[in-house]
Amino acid sequence: MKPNETSLNTLPNAWQMIEEIGENHFSSNLDTPLRDDAFEIDDDLKIELIEKHFREIMHILGLDLTDDSLKGTPHRVAKMYVKEIFSGLNPANKPKISLFENKYEYNQMLVEKDIIVYSYCEHHFVPIVGKAHVAYISKGQVIGLSKLNRIVQYYARRPQVQERMTMQIGKELQEVLQTEDVAIVVDAKHLCVSSRGVQDVCSSTITAFYEGKFREEATKNEFLKYLSLSTEYGI
Repeated sequence: MKPNETSLNTLPNAWQMIEEIGENHFSSNLDTPLRDDAFEIDDDLKIELIEKHFREIMHILGLDLTDDSLKGTPHRVAKMYVKEIFSGLNPANKPKISLFENKYEYNQMLVEKDIIVYSYCEHHFVPIVGKAHVAYISKGQVIGLSKLNRIVQYYARRPQVQERMTMQIGKELQEVLQTEDVAIVVDAKHLCVSSRGVQDVCSSTITAFYEGKFREEATKNEFLKYLSLSTEYGI
């Protein structure tokens, strides 16, 4: 595990059940794996091609594509993939961020709690559902609160690994805000664990990103206190 990334399953008695994160969950690159030609075709053509292939998948499964309930499914799935749940793959959809001068000289941490995360496991293409908690300490610039949500959503809306997503959100905020003082905690359930395989509906995976002043125990603990998570985290 990278030094600025913490998984809660390293902390004792954190939750009733914690999914163990195997080495196969880690990526050697912070970037989402994409081919160089990923955006040489437009969204309409992508939808057309995905619809064709998903129709074939449904046919192979033995589904009757003439049924009123099923005949529109290939197009709905293709449109959902391109325009919604995987829209974060396309850099053109990256949120435009406006910064404001910190005229009131607020120099304490700002915490945005309970940002809803809907992502998809890149190993099985099933949902990752949870919450992200974001904090930063201004170095002279502040960001509109809704933009924190949009940055989280942008990196969530792609096939993901939770560890990578946590790092991507943290690094993006550092770059946008021009500060090292950023903290992220993501707490999510993985349907690849709960709906298949081991079918464990209780486990939760928590990853964290602490940089700058948030590497100091006092600042980190203050952040966790704001989240009312200190006791559960064994801190």
